Amino acid sequence: MQHHPLPEYPRPALRRDSYENLNGLWQYAITGSAGLPAKWDGDILVPYSPETKASGVGRTLQPGAWLHYHRSFVPPAGTGGRVLLHFGAVDYACAVQVNGHLVGGHRGGYWPFALDITDALNPAGHDRLWVAVQDPTGTGVQARGKQTLRPGGMFYPAQSGIWQTVWLERVPENYITELTVTPDYDARTVTVKAHTSLPGGAANLWAVVRAGGVTIAEDWGSDEADRDGVVTLHISEEHFFPWSPDSPFLYDLTVGTTQGEEEQRDTVHSYFALRKWSCAPDAHGIMRFCLNGRPILLNGLLDQGCWPEGLYTPPSDGAVVRELQTIKELGFNLLRKHAKIEPQRWYYHCDKLGLIVWQDMVNGGGPYKLWFVTYLTNVFQPLLRRLPDARPLWGLLGRETEAGREEYARELEATVKALQCHPCVGCWVPFNEGWGQFDAAGAVEAVRRLDDTRLVDEASGWYDQGGGGCGFPAQLFLPAPGQAPEPGGGPERIRRHCLAHARP
Repeated sequence: MQHHPLPEYPRPALRRDSYENLNGLWQYAITGSAGLPAKWDGDILVPYSPETKASGVGRTLQPGAWLHYHRSFVPPAGTGGRVLLHFGAVDYACAVQVNGHLVGGHRGGYWPFALDITDALNPAGHDRLWVAVQDPTGTGVQARGKQTLRPGGMFYPAQSGIWQTVWLERVPENYITELTVTPDYDARTVTVKAHTSLPGGAANLWAVVRAGGVTIAEDWGSDEADRDGVVTLHISEEHFFPWSPDSPFLYDLTVGTTQGEEEQRDTVHSYFALRKWSCAPDAHGIMRFCLNGRPILLNGLLDQGCWPEGLYTPPSDGAVVRELQTIKELGFNLLRKHAKIEPQRWYYHCDKLGLIVWQDMVNGGGPYKLWFVTYLTNVFQPLLRRLPDARPLWGLLGRETEAGREEYARELEATVKALQCHPCVGCWVPFNEGWGQFDAAGAVEAVRRLDDTRLVDEASGWYDQGGGGCGFPAQLFLPAPGQAPEPGGGPERIRRHCLAHARP
């Protein structure tokens, strides 16, 4: 058993020099109450869920039970500033204490979060961390993908708790909390937006772009900026290198603040790519997926991201790279990330290797009515797949409650914000095969408000309401009179159409 798994820096798109990895052996206990356990059940290897073989535990957390984690730790080297505690993902809801002080919590099993633990640290050291987790799995309305307490067929074993890297970093008092990088392929620019923790932190924000280690652009923002600063940099023709599966060029980006003493200024490292998704008719009037203004044949696989011993969590970063390299070597250029959100390093490797990602929103909602969604709908395809997008259908698809619909809206926004920095993501998929689907047109518009630079596949089959895409004429993909709709609805017809008419 490896006692320090996944030691690599977990967030490549926002890196700092300060870093302390907390993966490894923690104490754990599963109890019926939220209070500190009277005793610990043993050790668990973080970041593997207790349900996995890799964790060394092999126990399933039931709805209503509490999973507790405990360990001591040493803050990152240095003095002053703030100390942030980061979690890559915890499934599903958690509360976090440091030295007996509640420092925060989070709900949402697929998204990263950070807590400022500075004020809870002991001046003399001997710091202790306690995390308490609950996971309703199929009894809640939260995103859960294909997890179930009764695995079989197309459903996987449920998993819970910490399943991505836990880490610490020391930052200045006024530090960059968010970094949004928006490349513009046509204008050959990149716009960098930074939000800082305190007023005045973003004044004279600066950014530097490098290509192959050579500085090719640098500039400063406004000296009147407060907590939000913006810098736009222009990429010259000489250094214009579009990203594609054949040439996945990434620019290096460094962003920094100028306020305060030298040791209190913040510097972060990131990267970006110049590329553009669109759709356009070719010389024969055939609509084509286009990357950087040129048609591209998307040849891909469905990727569900499950590992034999770690379930959602890979055995190593090297294993992830080997799998993705093999996919490229086999001639594929696309992965549809199915009903799961991966750790940030997975997308980073896709960025570097030139693998395009179509990203599912993780499905959730009430209990899935498989008799309707999977079986009856397929038997009566022409009739049921054209049902109107109205509340009676929402109930049959597991979105009968307002709470479930509000949860989905929150999760959709969290997904786009977490992954929009990655060039590899080329398409958002709001709904998977009807599971938890409702107001599909509204979901598409929500995605476009958050990110108008990528394609949207409204629904991966089943109840396609005609939205999403990127301007395909709807009549092009409607069945002829008397002809049943193709399996998968509009998006599947688009895919088949493009495959059938692809030309070099």
